Amino acid sequence: MADSKIEQYLIDLMLTYEKISANLWLLDDEEHSLQGVAIMQADPFVIFRAEIMDVPKDNLLELYTKLLELNAIDVIHGAYALENKKIVLINTMQYDTMDYEEFRATLDSFSFALMQHYPILSKYREKPASKDAAGV
Repeated sequence: MADSKIEQYLIDLMLTYEKISANLWLLDDEEHSLQGVAIMQADPFVIFRAEIMDVPKDNLLELYTKLLELNAIDVIHGAYALENKKIVLINTMQYDTMDYEEFRATLDSFSFALMQHYPILSKYREKPASKDAAGV
């Protein structure tokens, strides 16, 4: 028997996860495109969060415009946001009223975004510094 309805929903959905603490679960489910999704119960809320990438130095207007467009047309449950120089995907629900279908819909939305938006957003990632001509 699961300790909370969050854990029971994760079991019912047959997702791979690690229970980090009494109120924190980390999904590592490649099959469902849910790697690195954290779910935290912070009464009265349940917070779903996935770190997408560092905020790059260049093309910020274009990136922020794209994130707002994706929020409007593709992210049904949750939204892209900025947090400590990171771009994150986040959603918040009320624990007491959250049901299985709503929980599943949020994870489906995250899975879709992580899978479909990666090619779109990856072009904004910082390129690793290349070695100079001396190979240093």
